Amino acid sequence: MPCTLLDPAMIRAMPWKNGGGSTLELAIAPKGASLDDFAWRISSAQVALDGAFSSFPGIDRSLAVLAGNGVYLQRGDGQRETLLSGGAIAVFGGEEAISAQLLDGPITDLNLMTRRGAWSHELRLVRLQGEQALENDAEILLLWNAAPEALHYRLPEGGRQMLAAHSGALLENEQGHIELGSDQPSLLYVGRLYKS
Repeated sequence: MPCTLLDPAMIRAMPWKNGGGSTLELAIAPKGASLDDFAWRISSAQVALDGAFSSFPGIDRSLAVLAGNGVYLQRGDGQRETLLSGGAIAVFGGEEAISAQLLDGPITDLNLMTRRGAWSHELRLVRLQGEQALENDAEILLLWNAAPEALHYRLPEGGRQMLAAHSGALLENEQGHIELGSDQPSLLYVGRLYKS
């Protein structure tokens, strides 16, 4: 899969591991893996109620708010973290006891998970306007357009590709120089997944 488009409108919703909500499983490896044996997983959840996160022992997680007013995370160590749309990204272990409290109404989040010891990852937010270069050294690269307008990207070998609003592209083994571009101020989440 050199490039896979991730369109939330085409993906089936499935229940959370703890049954407290539903999520769109955007991509998972290996294909057909369950919530107990995946190597990595990318999902987007609709969170409409306060409550505890599902437990994922041995999994490293990154979480960002794509839409809505935001959420408070009560961390297992007692610290409280605020996540806002287009703001900070929370990074934590899947076994950590975390509960979420919505600020004002439902949110949509982006969730990137890798199995510790097999894969690692990082998730960053890029504020994009005009042309910008991105150097990729990861085996798998996630581009998630969180803006209401389309943006474009060009791979090291290939033509210009459009990335629709509120959708993503998953690029495998496309290391090198990637050109990004947007006519409007845009928010792009960039996830890098590395095999350990």
